[in-house]
Amino acid sequence: MNFTQLNKAIKICKNCKLHETRIHALCGEGNKKAKMMLIAQAPGKEEDKSGKMFIGPSGKIFHELLKKANINKEAIYLTNLIKCYLPKCRRPSKNEIEQCTKYLDKEIELINPTILVPLGFHATRYIFNKYGLQRPPKKQYTHLFGAVFQAGSIFVFPLRHPTALLFNPEKRDTMQHNYNKLRELLD
Repeated sequence: MNFTQLNKAIKICKNCKLHETRIHALCGEGNKKAKMMLIAQAPGKEEDKSGKMFIGPSGKIFHELLKKANINKEAIYLTNLIKCYLPKCRRPSKNEIEQCTKYLDKEIELINPTILVPLGFHATRYIFNKYGLQRPPKKQYTHLFGAVFQAGSIFVFPLRHPTALLFNPEKRDTMQHNYNKLRELLD
């Protein structure tokens, strides 16, 4: 399966009930030869309407964090754990994750990045499980953000999702510091 086939499969997917409420199933965006792949949880309401990643409120924060970290969006590949909007921005179900991650797994295979950057709890949990990395209890996940883990030839660098700043603006300095480390990893 190539990118054209993968993106077509994503756009017409009906593997779970999310297809009944979505407007667009979002395909990944960015450099298909990127060393770094960032994996968010799912599209938000604005992303669902437009069919584009990171254009809503958390997208503005995300682009600001990347800009201050001196990371050109064209140098990375962006995708989601779940390809469809989760109604009311709820958490994804186990079934939705199981049905949707076959697309993410294929994206990882096609891009073949050396650095995976899961954003937030669910993406981090999935990547840690996929690569057999030791996971702490959920309450200790915050200790993973900004740390580098190695799984064979792949480096995993979990970060907080930019949405966290909408609810906890006092975390901005710490988050910016961690996003700045992305530049170091790319270099």
